[in-house]
Amino acid sequence: MTVEALRRRRPESLADLLDSYGRELQALAYLILRDRAEAEDVVIETLLTAFERGGDIRDERALRAWLLRVATNHALGRRRKTARLVRLDLAPETTGGGDLAADSSTRVMVLDVVDRLPAQMRAAIVLRYYADLSVEEVAAALGKSPNTIKAQLQTALDRLRAHLADPVGSSLGEARHA
Repeated sequence: MTVEALRRRRPESLADLLDSYGRELQALAYLILRDRAEAEDVVIETLLTAFERGGDIRDERALRAWLLRVATNHALGRRRKTARLVRLDLAPETTGGGDLAADSSTRVMVLDVVDRLPAQMRAAIVLRYYADLSVEEVAAALGKSPNTIKAQLQTALDRLRAHLADPVGSSLGEARHA
């Protein structure tokens, strides 16, 4: 029904998309951008893009992957635009309604490591392990080959493992090559 409503450009399709996919799109954008307000803007941009171009989607099953790809592209575009800005955090942000003390130290460490990854690599990690897309779907979403995505995922996981094994001595800037 949602794809058909998009084809007919019905305004209520935006509310349906927000209800069905809004939380996931916002979480995906937040994990890439690490900024709640920016993530909310990405959701709005994604919904507007869906309203403008979503009528081209023929298969209802392709809608979720398409929306994730659009949101990722919007988030990466925002990331590129703000790459030169220095962000000063006065208080740490959390991903949930609770405080950091409620989160496990491992989860906080994992988020910290993911946050330090280059934007394209972070997007690949988020799409693969948060959105649960296949490597081929991640490659299509990011406009890369599956082999490039596999290499990015492997490098990111190697960095994550190294950092978790030795959180003080490991460096995210070092990539281990086989």
